[in-house]
Order: sequence, then structure tokens, then C-alpha cells
Amino acid sequence: MTTEQRSARDEAEIRTVIKEQANAIRDKDANGVLRHYAADALRFDLAPPLAHTGADALDRHELESWFATWRGPIGYEVRNFSVATGDDIAFCHGFVRISGTKIDGEENSVWARQTLCLRKIAGAWKITHEHTSVPFYMDGSYKAAVDLAP
Repeated sequence: MTTEQRSARDEAEIRTVIKEQANAIRDKDANGVLRHYAADALRFDLAPPLAHTGADALDRHELESWFATWRGPIGYEVRNFSVATGDDIAFCHGFVRISGTKIDGEENSVWARQTLCLRKIAGAWKITHEHTSVPFYMDGSYKAAVDLAP
């Protein structure tokens, strides 16, 4: 297999990881979301704390609690992801839109930036680092800039 063929195969596998994870979020399938993370994953998520590491990054209960705040399925759109691969390490970045109706009836829709770092472990691409964030206004208000879209 040529380097280009291997790179194309790896990119396709990583895009499948991203697609499967998005589908699991939409379906509120915690096990489906978490199966794509390495055991020692590090997550910089939208919600506090500043970092989730190891077992904390793979906390199914916390994920299920977040799922329970949504009425019906969660909208989860993935857009403009670029993927760069090496032999056993890769990174990608793009935007995700999280939308839907909260249990109190409030409609939500927010775009966030996301970067994923992956490592090939035992032949499978696993997320070792995830950073999801929204920018904030630096005008002194420090409000999250949830009105932005790609």
C-alpha cells in the first residue's frame, strides 16, 4: 500500500469515528460516544471543569446526565472538518453545532469549535485529546459568543 493509499484509508477511518460519534450523540448513546476515546483521554469540554482526564473523561454517568437535559434527540451537525494523518497519530478540526429542545422547552442552537487528536491503538483510531470551545467577547462582558456560525 502506498503512503497516499494508507493516508486516504486512515482519513476515511477517522471520518467514520467522527460520524459514529456524532450519531451516538444524536441518539443519546453514551456507550457509543465513549467507545471512540482512548483510556487515557484528555477532554477540554464546554462545561466545567477546565479539563477532564482519564476516568473522568470517560464518565458515562455525566454524559447520560447531560443527555437527560434534552427533550428528544440532540441535533449534532459536524461541519468543515479537516483531517491530517501520520503513521499512528492524527488530528482534525472543524465546527460542531449542538441544537435541540431542552426539557424546560427552551430551544438551543450553538456552534462550537472542535479539535480532535487521535492515536492508532491496537489497529483502531482512538481520540486521545478533544478540545471543544466557543469564543467569548473580550469587550469586558466575557459573554460566550454563541451567536456565531461558520
